[in-house]
Amino acid sequence: MEFRTTIQPLPTTCGVGHRADDAVSPALSSFRISKRRLKQVESIELIREQRERRQQQLALHARPFVFCGLPLRRPPTDQLLYSRSNGKFFLQVLGHPQFGLPFGEDRLIPIWMATLAVRQRSRIVRFHRASEMLDFFRLFKDGKRCHRIMEGFQRIFASTIFFGCSDRPEGKLVLDWARFHFFDRLHLWFHMDETDPPPTSPDENVVVLSEPFYEEIDAHRIPVEREVVAALANAPGVLDLHLWLVWKTWSLNGHSVHIPLFTSGGLADQLGSREYSADRFFRRKLSRWLAEVKSIWPQCPAQVSPDGQCLILHSSRKAPAIVSLPFPARHEMPGLRNILQE
Repeated sequence: MEFRTTIQPLPTTCGVGHRADDAVSPALSSFRISKRRLKQVESIELIREQRERRQQQLALHARPFVFCGLPLRRPPTDQLLYSRSNGKFFLQVLGHPQFGLPFGEDRLIPIWMATLAVRQRSRIVRFHRASEMLDFFRLFKDGKRCHRIMEGFQRIFASTIFFGCSDRPEGKLVLDWARFHFFDRLHLWFHMDETDPPPTSPDENVVVLSEPFYEEIDAHRIPVEREVVAALANAPGVLDLHLWLVWKTWSLNGHSVHIPLFTSGGLADQLGSREYSADRFFRRKLSRWLAEVKSIWPQCPAQVSPDGQCLILHSSRKAPAIVSLPFPARHEMPGLRNILQE
């Protein structure tokens, strides 16, 4: 692993990259809406518009982190093992003593790497600037954010993943477990001044994905809306909930299910919210997250049960969140049905 950095301030540029509707922006300005809130409204509007026009920009996510989320906040420095479960599936992440566990915005790195790897059709991923990830997710670029990316790559590189399921069909115990790390090698240059190298620069960045991780993302391609990830990059709990709901409600295929909130392997275990000491605090947080999801995806067929013990999900086949054609498979262009049912 090599890190060669030049630390200088970045120019202050806006990372939104899209506009609000001409009729909406003046009205919002008359109410003196904050820049942050205006950016949220613009993002929601863009997401809905792309969905209606079937012009969504798609990225790819890794299946383990759709089923079970990474830590939402920085874990204590002495905590190096993180575990989550989702029904019969489980996820364990073992961090490195020097770098710690991945958390928060670090979850954007596997999404970006998975997307580039499939686009380039290789587990050897090449790109010109590390700041391209900030551009991809429309994040503000400054020295502090670039430091976070560098530290995030270190945490991701040094982590070991355990993912799998334990099932008991017909009284038999079936274990399907996998252990892998994300990357075999990193060679990254972090140019943090306004003279970022041009595309012809010899300072190429190379990330070699581990073969098991590449095989996982290539065999189980789960598309995600790029603009949704960008809009929720600073809200990892909402992002995890949205991505899981998109996958889960599509896979129901006409059925409805009740997902328990507080039992072992329930939603609280899955989303990484065990820090809430009382059930009512998680239920309140979940309700807020669900409201944010529905602001982006109004047709989201999910609601908390009247007794507050379950999340009720219905099929989203009639109004799916992802309507654009996804990435091509290894040998063909499958429909979204095939991708989300793998």
